[in-house]
Amino acid sequence: MDLTPIWLTLKLAGITTLLLLVIGLPVAWWLSKGRSFFKIILEAIITMPLVLPPSVLGFYLLLAFSPQHGIGKWLQQTFDIRFVFSFKGLVLASIIYSMPFMIGPIKSALQQLPASLSQSSYSLGKSKWQSFVRVLLPNIKPSLLTAIVLTFAHTLGEFGVVLMIGGNIPNVTRVASIAVYDSVEQMDYHSANVYSLILFAITFVLVMAVFIFNKYQLKSPLE
Repeated sequence: MDLTPIWLTLKLAGITTLLLLVIGLPVAWWLSKGRSFFKIILEAIITMPLVLPPSVLGFYLLLAFSPQHGIGKWLQQTFDIRFVFSFKGLVLASIIYSMPFMIGPIKSALQQLPASLSQSSYSLGKSKWQSFVRVLLPNIKPSLLTAIVLTFAHTLGEFGVVLMIGGNIPNVTRVASIAVYDSVEQMDYHSANVYSLILFAITFVLVMAVFIFNKYQLKSPLE
């Protein structure tokens, strides 16, 4: 039983979640401040992976980053960077595909915070960034944890996008979801069952942890 796809999947989910946290926090904060036509367009683009079939998104990523033409050709010739059929490509695809799961909950939570929190912080001489990190983020801990766990769990189960841009290369791009598909194709139901159970168990524990954390965070002091 080769558990490499499981470790590769956990690695991919961890890197994707960390990078999306770095990207998503400032983007979510910016989107939560006021409305403009440009912000509406950006929000629509960020939300598209929720409604697009994964294979469609993976197909266009494959075309865009193919070393034969487009951005992929320029990256290959200029920086010798290749995203197609590589682990870097899986990370790129996962960031794009899981982005709404990170940005959505954080943006919604920030929009629900009273404006007086930021204004009070500014009046005490704190900068916008200091106010965001020290005042706003501590007040949205449940939503922040939810975004992190949803992003991690969603990346664990990706199939269509990672298959299109990463292929099925053992020890490189063969993640657990692809290993399940391969095992079923080969009628190796035992391996498929083991991979599936491991993914199910990890995801279940993560989701339960979020529910338990949020329950105690929101619990009334009188209870």
